[in-house]
Amino acid sequence: QVQLVESGGGLVQAGGFLRLSCAASGRIFSSYNMGWFRQAPGKEREFVAAISQSGGSTYYADSVKGRFTISRDNAKNTVYLLMNSLKPEDTAVYYCAAARVRGARRGESYDYWGQGTQVTVSS
Repeated sequence: QVQLVESGGGLVQAGGFLRLSCAASGRIFSSYNMGWFRQAPGKEREFVAAISQSGGSTYYADSVKGRFTISRDNAKNTVYLLMNSLKPEDTAVYYCAAARVRGARRGESYDYWGQGTQVTVSS
């Protein structure tokens, strides 16, 4: 069992930045590939980024590539999402998730989810 808790969301102006954190419980964090997803009001959940167990491989949605960076610290059981050059269309609830599958972009591939953190980007 893995419990995930996101933090770091908030209100930011367009062009600004935020860093999201996702803290995981348990001693098996390093055995999971981690991902970030987001869901805007009235829209389906979408893949944002993923990172392999060791952190050596990362994957991004085209919409965030070059602006967002996913990273992890296995010693701290935490995965991060650094979001730069934020746009109003990045406004959503952001969720972190854990998967056994590497590089998964479908939510169905993830076994555990956090409760989400709201990110609002004003224009």
